[in-house]
Amino acid sequence: MGAQIRVYRQKIASTTSMQKIFKAMELIATSRIGKARTRVSASLPYSNAITRAVSAVASQSEVDHPLTTEPDSIRRAAVLVMTSDRGLAGSYSASILKQAEHLIELLHSEGKDVTTYLVGRKAQAYFEFRGRDYERVWTGGTDAPEFETARELREVLLEDFATDFEDGGVDEIHVVYTQFKSMVVQEPTVIRLLPLEVVEEEIESSTDLLPLYDYEPAPEEVLDALLPRYIESRIFSALLQAAASELAARQRAMKSAGDNASDLIKKYTRLRNNARQAEITQELSEIVAGADALNAS
Repeated sequence: MGAQIRVYRQKIASTTSMQKIFKAMELIATSRIGKARTRVSASLPYSNAITRAVSAVASQSEVDHPLTTEPDSIRRAAVLVMTSDRGLAGSYSASILKQAEHLIELLHSEGKDVTTYLVGRKAQAYFEFRGRDYERVWTGGTDAPEFETARELREVLLEDFATDFEDGGVDEIHVVYTQFKSMVVQEPTVIRLLPLEVVEEEIESSTDLLPLYDYEPAPEEVLDALLPRYIESRIFSALLQAAASELAARQRAMKSAGDNASDLIKKYTRLRNNARQAEITQELSEIVAGADALNAS
């Protein structure tokens, strides 16, 4: 009986230690998510402005640009998957990988080859564990992305998009990331990045008229300058939203883990008290039995 009490004491001590870790990680995620949301909001004015400019140029001029022209046939597609570097974020990375798998299956069913690009160690581990190939991976800082990462992603993706199919190039590019809607709702999202479909999801009023521009130099040269920046802006926006979603998922997961640890501590404490009560009752029974035996003799 004493050994059983020691086991419960050890479980209470270890669970209490884990609870402190969960609480610390919850507080860290809570403190970081405010900054992540601020970065998402701060990126919107530039993203909206360049989106409006690209929309105006593309809609007001008859320009046959490589990034906006739909190819005759799409034979190979690139999929950029954005997950996290670390775990302890609930089903955050698993939801993204599931969404990516659905997209890859859909592309294969359409007869397209798929080239995969990964962001985050979770995606890298997922593909390597299953022995599946990927083109490149970017790791480090998924919960605090840098603009240089978006620039590098843009350069790699645009280079492969400009390469012929026979030389290993791609005909379209998709991005799978988590859209941050609120602290409670984060939604796995798929967007087609190229060929360009100019959308303006983040502009507050959809009834605003696009400005009229006079182009100097020609619209083609304006698009040559604007489109890479637009692609870069969309990739960076996806990275920021994914970072905010990761931190929100981690904060919820750690709070849930802390609550479960509290319940376990209460359960083990009750079981320890029951074991101690049973031990005391047994000792009293043995004393009474011994006294009765002495009296009878």
